[in-house]
Formats: sequence, C-alpha cells, structure tokens
Amino acid sequence: MSDLSITISAEKPGDAQAIERLHERTFGPGRFVLSAYRLREHVEHLLELSFTAHIGTLLVGSVRQLPICVGDTKALMLGPLTVEPPFRKHGIGRTLLERSISDAKAQGHRLILLVGDAAYYARVGFKPVPKGRATMPGPVDYNRLLVNELVEGAFDCISGAIRPDWDYAR
Repeated sequence: MSDLSITISAEKPGDAQAIERLHERTFGPGRFVLSAYRLREHVEHLLELSFTAHIGTLLVGSVRQLPICVGDTKALMLGPLTVEPPFRKHGIGRTLLERSISDAKAQGHRLILLVGDAAYYARVGFKPVPKGRATMPGPVDYNRLLVNELVEGAFDCISGAIRPDWDYAR
C-alpha cells in the first residue's frame, strides 16, 4: 500500500456523516465522555482547518480543529485525528497533521493544544503542557495534554481553564 494515491482536502459540510461513522468505528461510544468532547458540545470545529484524506472516493482519515481559549488566550484544540485501521502506518495521519498545523500557522494562529500520545505528536512539534498551567473540563490525563507553539514563546505566561471560544458558540 505504499503507492496509495492520497488526496488531502479541506473538510466540507457534506463530509460530516462519513466522518462521524469513522469516529464511531475507531473510537467507539466511549468517546463522548472524554474531556475534549465536552469542549466540542458548544462550538463547531473550523472547516478551514479541518481536513479529510481520501483514496479515490473512500474517506480514510480526518482531522479537526476547534476554537478554544486557555484562560483568555485564543488557541485551537486539535482532534479528533483518526485514520481507518487498514490504512494506518502509511503516513496518512501525519500528512493530515502537517496540513492542519501549517494552515493554522498560515492563518495567524499561535497555539494548538491536544490530548494525545506525546511520542506520536512530538514528531510534529507538540510538547507537554507544563503541570498546572491549563485545566480541562472533566477528567483528563494531564501527561497527555500537549501544546504546539506556532509562534515561538506563544505559550509563555499562558495559563487557565481550557474552554470553548464563545465567539464561535452554536
């Protein structure tokens, strides 16, 4: 499968059902109790920073970004990122990440946070949030709370509760 022709494109409103089915298959019903989902209950993800991966017409991956605030500082929350299991380990997830991060930087965003595996996300610039600097709604493993400074030093002196960016409330 190394010669797969992958198309990465901005998510469209019509992709929502296929992405939700992908999330159902890969994360299961338990995904709704995760802290990151508490944030997603109130604001929509940004289509211009959310991407899909297709092989032909088959949706094989997706990444989304949500507008959030850390204290009073605007930021993004990356996730969920998912790839259909048969297509994992072929660089699709990383390609989705790189596109989402580079477009966020190009649009002037300064910070992206996520909850995920530090070893995986370190490859694209994420590092652990210093202990006690940010809190999530609900339970979270703070060892998995990561930040990517799109502008050097953008997370310096930032702290507080992570919440939806109410400017984007539904």
